[in-house]
Amino acid sequence: MWLGLPALLLVLAVGCQPQEDTPRESHSINWDKFSGFWYILAIATDTQGLMPVKEHTKLGALVLAVCQRDQLKMTLALSRSLGCQAWEVTLKKDRKKAVFRNSLKGVKGLHVLFTDYEQGLVQLRLGRGSRTYKSLLLLSRRLLSSFWTLKQFLTISDILGLSKSSTLLQKDGEGRQGGRAGSLSLALWP
Repeated sequence: MWLGLPALLLVLAVGCQPQEDTPRESHSINWDKFSGFWYILAIATDTQGLMPVKEHTKLGALVLAVCQRDQLKMTLALSRSLGCQAWEVTLKKDRKKAVFRNSLKGVKGLHVLFTDYEQGLVQLRLGRGSRTYKSLLLLSRRLLSSFWTLKQFLTISDILGLSKSSTLLQKDGEGRQGGRAGSLSLALWP
């Protein structure tokens, strides 16, 4: 009995240790429900040219549409110094992983890490050949995000090594209220 109790306590203690959760893809997405228009409220990326410049941190947009079985059409629009730029690509579902990709167009993976179909976190991997760039997008159907989703965005940004490049985007015409995640103000959205 005495030998069993310390072993049980050891197992419980090891099991209760805080572990760094790595982002995982969601395997049970209803793509018809997830499809549609999403505001991009925040972005963290190491992708060259994807991060908006300081003066142009307006909200972005992501539109997903189911084309055929196992295909998604993705349109990504972000504010740039010369105005809004949009990229459109058709992605195919991987047979073994919960990811959509189009290697020929430079999209190595689109992973939905979390969604309640009103908000979501999406990891986008871009690049060709051996080069891979990571981006994390905080999506919402409305112009605001819950505290929990914003906290998850910042946590996963840190895990992916993107926390220094996290930017909270703002509605058109708003003054710069928070900017980089390092100077995060929780009163970003009304």
